[in-house]
Amino acid sequence: DLALHHFYRAMSWLGEEIEEKAEGALAPRCVKDVIEEKLFDRRRDLFTDLSLVFMDTTSLSFYGAGGDTLGRRGHSKDHRPELAQMILAVVIDAEGRPICTEMVPGNTADVKVLMPIVTRLRTRFGITRSCVVADRGMISAGTIAALEELGMEYILGARERTSNVIRDVVLADTAPMVPLVLERQAGDTQLWVKEVRVGKGADAQRYVVTLNEAEARKDKADRQAIIDGLQTQLKKGDKALVGNSAYRRYLKASGKTFEIDMGKLADEARYDGISVLRTNARITPLQAVIRYRDLLQVEALFRVAKASFDTRPIFHQSDAAIRGHVFVSFLALTLAKELTRLCQEKGLQPEWQPLLNDLDRLQEATIEKDGKVITTRTHVSGQVGN
Repeated sequence: DLALHHFYRAMSWLGEEIEEKAEGALAPRCVKDVIEEKLFDRRRDLFTDLSLVFMDTTSLSFYGAGGDTLGRRGHSKDHRPELAQMILAVVIDAEGRPICTEMVPGNTADVKVLMPIVTRLRTRFGITRSCVVADRGMISAGTIAALEELGMEYILGARERTSNVIRDVVLADTAPMVPLVLERQAGDTQLWVKEVRVGKGADAQRYVVTLNEAEARKDKADRQAIIDGLQTQLKKGDKALVGNSAYRRYLKASGKTFEIDMGKLADEARYDGISVLRTNARITPLQAVIRYRDLLQVEALFRVAKASFDTRPIFHQSDAAIRGHVFVSFLALTLAKELTRLCQEKGLQPEWQPLLNDLDRLQEATIEKDGKVITTRTHVSGQVGN
């Protein structure tokens, strides 16, 4: 009979190392890597679309010190800075199917994660000509240079406020923007888009600037709410304001006191509703915007993994068990994606949390009588009953 310790041992086996860590690799090769590659090969054919891969990271906290290498303190996206953590990276294909996961110590900066993953995609899966889509946390001059040296296309979110090129050149460009409409389930999104090239010839840097008027109005309203609160607090005294990061960004010293920095307010208004992409892909600005917005698929995967599939909390104390624990969630995501595809082919659109709740209510019982054994279960209901 299977007992709980059997499942724990199997989970640890999934995360066990089978090769020494290669030079420049994020992590050693493990059993889970072999399974990821087998799953990928199983669905791969001559028509498999590998033209686009999406990549994002999140942090997962431990209750305890974590493993030998994975438990480290770092910037917590879980908003739990007091806990040790690891960084989890997930790669999905253009159809939203998970390709692989990478797990690294919690003090690893996002900007150092992208290139080792790209290298592993090339060696593990033969993905050599894909366009990599990743958020602004992974962009750096070194990363872009490395991607271009490999001949890889990319669409990367850019840091509007900290990049001198974007702040002083791209956003200062006076060319008109073109109105575009993105169709979405919650209603159309009105955008204004333009392309800005910095430099000339083959070495020109290509940026795509978008203005979302609805987001611009929200940014302005949010900032005004902070200023209204700040003005009220300044009348009561300014010492406590310095510890509030939302307030501090709009303050400047005036002698021994603080006052609202009007220049900072004007500078912040430049970024209302603005987002900037850096790309070398041979696509239109609209295509670049749509592909970058598809990166939300990965963020949705993280939410599902953390909530519906109970990735957190993590109590394990070995790297192998931690890797196995997270990989089980990866397998659940892969199964969920395939079940979604099959349901859609039948005209069904299940919601996963209610579906899991319905499955959890099912009960099974085995009855032995007069030498006969009968196994029965409760009646299915809800989405499972459909």
